[in-house]
Amino acid sequence: MRLSLEALLILDALDRHGTFAAAAARLFKTASALSYTVQKMESDLNIKLLDRSGHRATFTPTGRLMLEKGRVLLRAVSELEQQAQYVESGWESKLTISVDASVPFALLAPLIDRFYAEHQHTQLLFRHDVLAGCWEALSYGEADIVFGAVQEPVTRSGIEYRPIGWLEYVFAVAPHHPLASLPEPLVREQIRQYRAVVVHDTSRHGTGADLRVLDEQKMLSVHDFNAKVHAQIAGLGCGYLPRYLAAPHLESGALIERRLDTETRRDQAFMAWNENATGNAAMWWRENLQDFEGIAAVYSQA
Repeated sequence: MRLSLEALLILDALDRHGTFAAAAARLFKTASALSYTVQKMESDLNIKLLDRSGHRATFTPTGRLMLEKGRVLLRAVSELEQQAQYVESGWESKLTISVDASVPFALLAPLIDRFYAEHQHTQLLFRHDVLAGCWEALSYGEADIVFGAVQEPVTRSGIEYRPIGWLEYVFAVAPHHPLASLPEPLVREQIRQYRAVVVHDTSRHGTGADLRVLDEQKMLSVHDFNAKVHAQIAGLGCGYLPRYLAAPHLESGALIERRLDTETRRDQAFMAWNENATGNAAMWWRENLQDFEGIAAVYSQA
């Protein structure tokens, strides 16, 4: 016998209860059996775990090291057993959820807290995607669930989706931007002359998409909506922003809403999932993402 979990359990019990007799009672074994197991490991590894010279066996420095590191292994084994039982009962070991960049991650914090309070053994992996990148994450198996994706997907085998509301937009510019002083409604040819600020589509396998950018219009591409807001406040370009995100800046005067001659100011947003994401964790998130407190702060229902 070399290193064994049984021997580590004995060392742990011996440290907790003080004597072989007390440790044996705890482990439902005899004291001689415990002593033999420890001596066998000492012999096999050519180390000394216990100093038996006194009235009561005490740990040597090597024995203390083996005890401390052994407890790490014991905890890992215990957690592995729990995870195996958890997965066997239908709960995934991990679940990947793609969240569209237009969704504030803080919106999901109460759901995450509630999920972990009930199901701590499923690892949640969140990723942010933009536009076509959300649908691509599902198509290529990089996500189990997508939340907040816009642009209704074409029919794809193995993917199901459900509308969750409407994402309202506002066309906004800084007060010092040239478009701020032009009479309304603004026309396409006026807007085309100025740079649009866009959030970069995260699609890697397709051409991607840029919503509401005119042909031949110059673009400043940024990595998320917060960067887009700050770029537009700085006057670096113009463009549409989710109304909930622009609202405090419109109120403060850092941004100004402009009316266009022809425009569509909202997109339907979706939750989508892979048909093979049938575990209990996936079902939990699908059910709770459909209607939870706070969703109205981002999406309108009419």
